[in-house]
Parts: sequence; C-alpha cells; structure tokens
Amino acid sequence: MVIAIDLMINEEIRDREVRVIDENGEQLGVMPTQQAIALAEERGLDLAKIQPTAKPPVCKLLDYDKYRYEQSKRERENRKNQRVVSIKEVQLSATIEENDVLTKAKMATKFLQDGDKVKVSIRFRGRQITHSEIGMKVMQDFAKRCEEVSTVERRPLMDGRHMIMILAPKAAKASFAEKKAAREKAASKEAEQD
Repeated sequence: MVIAIDLMINEEIRDREVRVIDENGEQLGVMPTQQAIALAEERGLDLAKIQPTAKPPVCKLLDYDKYRYEQSKRERENRKNQRVVSIKEVQLSATIEENDVLTKAKMATKFLQDGDKVKVSIRFRGRQITHSEIGMKVMQDFAKRCEEVSTVERRPLMDGRHMIMILAPKAAKASFAEKKAAREKAASKEAEQD
C-alpha cells in the first residue's frame, strides 16, 4: 500500500465514520471520526486518512512527523541511487582529417565509459549534401573506432542537412571468471555464517 505524502490528518478529516487501524496494523473497527481523533490524541499519535476512496474511509494511527521524515529520507535515497543518462554530442565533418577523428573518437569513448549516450552528427555545407555517402563512410568509421565501448542505438540517418547517429554504452557484462569468483565469495560468506 502506497501512502501519499500529503495525507489528511486529525481535524482535516470531514467524514462521519472511519475504519481505524492502530499503529501496529491491527483493525480497531468502524467508529465516528471524533472518537477516532480522541483515541489518537490519547495515544499521542495522529489520525491519518490513508484510503480516502474506501467506504468508509480507512484511517491509521501514526506519528505524522516521523512518517513525513521517513518518507523524505526514502525519496532522497531513491534520488541518490538514480543514474541520469545524458546525451553528449560530437560533431564531425564530411571532410574531417584522420587526427581529428581520433581526437573525437577518444572524447566519445570517454563519454561512453562514463555511462552517457553520444550523438554523432555531421553537418553538410554547400554542395557536400550531394555526396552524403562520404558522410556515411565517416560515420561508419567512427562507429568502428568506438565499437569496443558502444553499440549503435540509432544508425546514421539524414535529417535535413545533418546526418545523425546515436551511440549507447555497452552493457557491462561480467566475464565467466568474474562470475565464478563472485559465486565462490558468496559461498564462503555463507559458510562463515553457519
């Protein structure tokens, strides 16, 4: 059961009768709202409406400040564990030189190793647009240079005067030896605990 962070508590509850659950999760039954609020005050807790759509609404006795603190702590923890994938861009040219390609490939490899996606684009100027096959060769060469750390998520496609390709980082796969070592380590921990 997921409880919203902004619950109706105590006097905010306008229903005539509510089903009450105590702080240990045991049902106390259906009772008038005023009696439930009095019971909550007697125990030093708050009455919070957790299921407003039920007939009658379900309310729980809880320490609302402690609940809000734990909820915000949980959200902070979830945000901390989130990984936001951003898209970095590398711009090439149809007439790019070898050293420039190496530099751009090194930069893209660094982005991919950091877990970011890379958008590779070529802008065709003037009459270069008539020879888009040259741009396609440059893109394929660039993808080959980065293939150790990336997979082509979106193959090179023309978009107006631009050719765009998106590279995604390869999923880190553990080698057979690493998997075996991890299993042995887990087995030795279990043996120690027994």
